[in-house]
Amino acid sequence: MPGGRSSRGTHGYRYGRWRGGPDPLAPPYDVAAAVDEIGDQVLGGSGVREAMRDLLRRGIDGGRGLDALRRSVRDRLRQARQAGRMDGTLEQVRELLDRAVEAERRALFPDPDDAARLAEEELDALPQDTAGAVRALKDHDWRSPEGAQAYKEIQDLLRQEVLDSSFQGMKQALQAMQDGDGAEMQAVKDMVADLSALVDAHNRGEDTDQQFADFMGKHGQFFPDDPQSVEELIDSLARRAAAQERMLAGLSPEQRAELSDLMSQAMGDLGLQSEMSHLSDALRQARPDLPWGQRGPVPDGQQPLGMGDATTAVAELADLESLSQQLSQGYAGASLADVDEELLQQALGRSAVDDLEALRRLERELERQGYLQRSEGALQLSPKAVRRLGATALRRVFAKLSATGRGEHDVADAGAAGELTGSSRGWRFGDEQPLDVVRTVRNAVLRTAGQPREEGQRAVRIAVEDFEVVETERRTGAAVALLVDLSYSMALRGTWGAAKSTAMALHSLVTTQFPQDAIEIIGFSSTAQVLRPETLAELSVDTLQGTNLQHGLMLARRFLAKHRDAEPVVLVVTDGEPTAHLEDDGTPYFCWPPMPETIARTVAEVERVARSGATLNVFALDPEPALVDFVHDITARAGGRVFQPDSERLGEYVVADYLRVRRGRRGR
Repeated sequence: MPGGRSSRGTHGYRYGRWRGGPDPLAPPYDVAAAVDEIGDQVLGGSGVREAMRDLLRRGIDGGRGLDALRRSVRDRLRQARQAGRMDGTLEQVRELLDRAVEAERRALFPDPDDAARLAEEELDALPQDTAGAVRALKDHDWRSPEGAQAYKEIQDLLRQEVLDSSFQGMKQALQAMQDGDGAEMQAVKDMVADLSALVDAHNRGEDTDQQFADFMGKHGQFFPDDPQSVEELIDSLARRAAAQERMLAGLSPEQRAELSDLMSQAMGDLGLQSEMSHLSDALRQARPDLPWGQRGPVPDGQQPLGMGDATTAVAELADLESLSQQLSQGYAGASLADVDEELLQQALGRSAVDDLEALRRLERELERQGYLQRSEGALQLSPKAVRRLGATALRRVFAKLSATGRGEHDVADAGAAGELTGSSRGWRFGDEQPLDVVRTVRNAVLRTAGQPREEGQRAVRIAVEDFEVVETERRTGAAVALLVDLSYSMALRGTWGAAKSTAMALHSLVTTQFPQDAIEIIGFSSTAQVLRPETLAELSVDTLQGTNLQHGLMLARRFLAKHRDAEPVVLVVTDGEPTAHLEDDGTPYFCWPPMPETIARTVAEVERVARSGATLNVFALDPEPALVDFVHDITARAGGRVFQPDSERLGEYVVADYLRVRRGRRGR
C-alpha cells in the first residue's frame, strides 16, 4: 500500500505499512459471527438490546470492547489521581512570605532607629492567614533587597498561576514574552477584553468566523493548543473554568478562602477582576451543560501542584470520568456516538479510537446488512436475523438428537410419501426416500474427474458421499400450537432461555422443513398472547404473577379452528400449576396456592381442546408433585403424554415429539 510520494525522483513512490488507522483496502466486514454471538445471548433468554450491549462490551475480532477500554480509562484515572495535591501555590506563597519576612527582620534588627522598631511591630502584627499577610505587606517599605525580591516573586507567582489556571499555557506564554511587565500585562488585558467580546458575540448568535480569525491572529500566542473554531475555543475555556471551580471546591474551607483571596488580589493588581468575572459569566452562558460549581474528583497525590497545574489535573480527571461514563453506556439513550473520540485518543492513544470505530462499524454493518433494524429508536432483530437464530436453535437441537441416537433422517426430509418437490439432498443413513440416480452419477463423475485412470478404463466408481435422494412433500399437514410459560418462575429456575430457544427452533423447523404445516407460538403468564418470532426474540419473562394456561388454551383453540383440515397438535411448556384464569368479564385473576375455580376453568378448556381432536402433550420443567399430578390428569383427558426433561434437553424432546407425531400420521 503506498505510503506517500518518494523524495527521490519525480516519479518515485515509497511503499510501507499503512499507519492511518484501519486498513482501507480490507475486505467487507463479515457480521455472521457477530450475529451468531448475539443469537447465543438471545437464545439464552436475553433481549436483543442486552445481547448487543454485551457483545459491544466484550469486543470483536481480538479488538478491545467497551469494558476493556473503560478499564484502561479507569487505570488512567487512578494514575491521574496521583498527580499531586492542589495546595502547591499556597505552599509556595507561604515559603516566599516566610523568606521575605525573615530577611526583613534581619535587615531591621541592627538598625537602632524608631522607624525600624515600628516596622518590626508591623511584621509582628501580620495576620495569621497567608492571604491577609500578603495583602498587609502590599505597601510595605522594604529595607531588605532579599525580602523585596521574595515579595515580588509572590506577586509574579500569583499573577502567572491565576492566569494559567484560567488559560492553559499562559504561564509559559508570559515567561516567553520579553517586553517587560507593562507591555506583557497590557497584552493580556487586550486579549481578555477581545475574548469577552468574541464570546458575547457568539452567545448572541452572531457570525463570528472573521472575528475569531482576527482574534487568533492577534492573540494566538496565548493559546498553544491552537483552536480551529470559536466553538473549540469556548469549549476549551469553559471546561477549564469549570475545572477551576472544582479545584477550589476540592480544597479545605480554610485553603479555599485563602486561595480565593490571593486570586482576587492578583486579579485586582492586574486590573482584570471585573473583566474576568464577565468572561466567566459568558462562558457559563455558552456551556451551561458543564458541571459548574459541582464537587468532582480531584488529585490527592504527594507532589504539590501550582494552581495552573492543579486545574489541568482536575480537568483531566473530569474528562476521564466523563469518558468512563460514556464507555459504560449505562444511561438512558446511550449510544456509541456519545463517546468523545478526542478524549479517548488523549487518554489511550490512536489504537483505542480504532477499537471504538470497529464497534461502531459493527453496529452500522448489522443494520446495513439487514440483521438489525431500529424502530422508534429501539434496536430490533430483523426477520432475516430471526430466521438465522431459528436455524441456529434448530441445529443445536438436531445435534442433540443425533448424539442421542433419535435419528436425524426424520429431521431434514420433507416427507417420504406424496408428490415430488423437484429437489434432492445428500443421502443420510436411515433415509427411506428413493435415490436420485442422475444426480448421484453426476456427483461421482465430478468427484473422480481429476483422478488418474488406467488406459481403457471407463467405469465410474460411486462412493457413499455421491448418493442423493429425492424429496417429496406430504399431503397431510399439521397445525401446531406451542404454549410457552412466561411466568417469572421460569427465569428464577433458569428455564426461560431453554423455552425461548425451543420455541424458535420448532418454529424454524416447521416453517422451513414442513411448510405445509402451520405453527403458532403462544406465551402465557397472567394472560396469554400470540408471539411472532421477532417478538419472541425480544421477549423477556413477565414479572407479573400468574400462570394462565386457560387463556393460552383458548388462543390455541382459535388457531386450530383456522386449520380444520390439518391434524391439531398442542404442546405446552410450563414449570408450574395454573395460578390464574380469566373471569367472565375477561379480567385476569391470580391466586396462590391455586384456587379450585382456576383449576376447574383450566380443565374445562383442556376438554374443549380434546373435543376438537387435538393431541395435548405437556413438557413439565419442575418435578413438584402437584404439577406432575395436574399435567398427568389433563393429558389423560386429551389423549396426550407428559414429558419431564431437563431444561438443557427441552428442545430435543419438543422437536422429537413433533417429528414422532408426523411419523405417526405417515402410516395412516
